[in-house]
Parts: sequence; C-alpha cells; structure tokens
Amino acid sequence: MTGRARGVEVLPAETRLIARARDLLAHGPATAAELVTRVCQLPAAPGPVAEHMANALLGGHPAFLHEADGRWWRADLHPRRAAAGAAASDAAPAGAAAGAGAAAGVGRDDRLADLSYAVVDVETTGGSPEAGHRVTEIAIVRVQGGRIVERFDTLVNPQRPVPRFITGLTGITDAMVRDQAPFRAHCARVTGLLADHVFVAHNVGFDWRFVTSEVALGSGERLDGRRLCTVRLSRKLLPQLRRRSLGDVCHHYGIDNAARHRALGDAEATALVLIRLIGELAARGCTTWGDLEALLAPGTS
Repeated sequence: MTGRARGVEVLPAETRLIARARDLLAHGPATAAELVTRVCQLPAAPGPVAEHMANALLGGHPAFLHEADGRWWRADLHPRRAAAGAAASDAAPAGAAAGAGAAAGVGRDDRLADLSYAVVDVETTGGSPEAGHRVTEIAIVRVQGGRIVERFDTLVNPQRPVPRFITGLTGITDAMVRDQAPFRAHCARVTGLLADHVFVAHNVGFDWRFVTSEVALGSGERLDGRRLCTVRLSRKLLPQLRRRSLGDVCHHYGIDNAARHRALGDAEATALVLIRLIGELAARGCTTWGDLEALLAPGTS
C-alpha cells in the first residue's frame, strides 16, 4: 500500500539481519563498517565494500535512514522523526482506539462511516500463541457503509491436537481439522482481506495476537495498524450492562447468534454489534477516528 494506511498494513518479512540491525541501531547510529561487522558478523571490510553491503541490506527499508555523513539510523529514533513524533503526541489526546499502530495524530479526521472494517474471530487450541497454541478456525466479516459486504471462513489444521475441553466449547474435533490446510495456505487470502481495513474483534487483543502470530509463522509478514475492540467500546457506550460478553451485548441489541463459539457465527454477530455501536457513536456526535480516540482515552467517562 502507498500513502497513509486507513487500516491494517501488511509489512514485509523481517529477516534475522534486519532484526540485528534494529537492535544495534537502538543504541544510536552506526557506520556502514560497524553494520557489516556487527550485523553480518563479517571481518572488517574496506569502506566502499561496506557501504555497498549496508545499502544492499538496509537501503530503501522504511525502518532505516542513511545520512549524508555515512551513518545509519533507525528511522523511529532519528532526531528529526523523534521531534515530529513528540509534536504529534502533544497535539493528540492520550490513548488510542485499541492500540492502533499508526503514528500519533495520523488520520484522526477519517470519518468512521467512511472506513472499512474487517471483523475477525478465531477459534484456537488454547489461550495463547506464545504457549504454542494454534488457530483451528478463522472468519473475517467485512463491514462497509453500515452493512456486511463480504464473508470468509475456513477450518484450519492447527498441526497439534485439539484439547477435549476446546472440542466441548466449540464443537471442533481433531477429525474436522485433520485434513484441512494449515494456516500458511490461507495467509495470502487473510492478509488480503485485512489490508487497509480496521481490524475489529470482541476482545481484540486475543484475535490480533493469534492472527499476527499465524501470519508471521506462515509467511514471515508482519501486521500493524488500526484495531478496534468492541468490548472496550461497549464499556463506554453501554455502561448499563453488567457484563459485556458477546452474548450479553447481542442480547441487548436483539442480535441472534445461532453459531456461538464458531468463528463465522461470532464474527457475524460482532459485525452486527459494531454497526449498532457506530450508530450510537454518530448519535453522540462521535464521527471521526480522532473523536473515537478521545472517547476511549484512559480516564474519560
């Protein structure tokens, strides 16, 4: 994508050498010779050779800057970028809609009604990708202009057993996923459906962690960008509810979900909840992304 992202960005795979360069430049700028020696772990190279190798490794990468004096910087730590970021932070309200990866203040005038939303739900083998759990089912329901415009769902081979208690909760068995394709086979479709749309989920942190983990494992690509949590938004807009589980919020709005704890059923229900919540935001005069950030900022009532 080019220009300012209005939703999720799909970023190139990050190699081990790029990760080492990030770590090295976190402590300040470095010359091409230092980069080649410490990042590539090669003997000292003549100046022109080191410059060529550094350019081949980092040239054109958005995370790095090459100054006229020959030094390389991490872009986010460069004095000019840091000063611009501080100015934007001073001008923006505290907090973000749900941990969106965009720079502070960017796209705050985007109208909520004009954005496109990818509502995601995953079923998994457990509670944490960091503990080795994997996705067994994913659904993405796209919302635009106040209506559902696209649906995608598929079972996924998690390449590990489905625990008995998960089968009891979701109905997904080992037999159902054994012959399905692993997540890596779906990466291109998933990232295509997410790109440039706001990532939405009911408890967005859970689904975001699993999807980003699976995409990284399957393709090496990284996801970043705007996320929105309908649990968090429900807390602000529906304070009269004692609980904000998906079932409770659906009950409040009269939304039927006949496929609870299955990815498509929960994603469709969350999409319908999102449409109602955006309507409530508009009725309260909250019409832009910046308005939403201000509403969800810590300490607001």
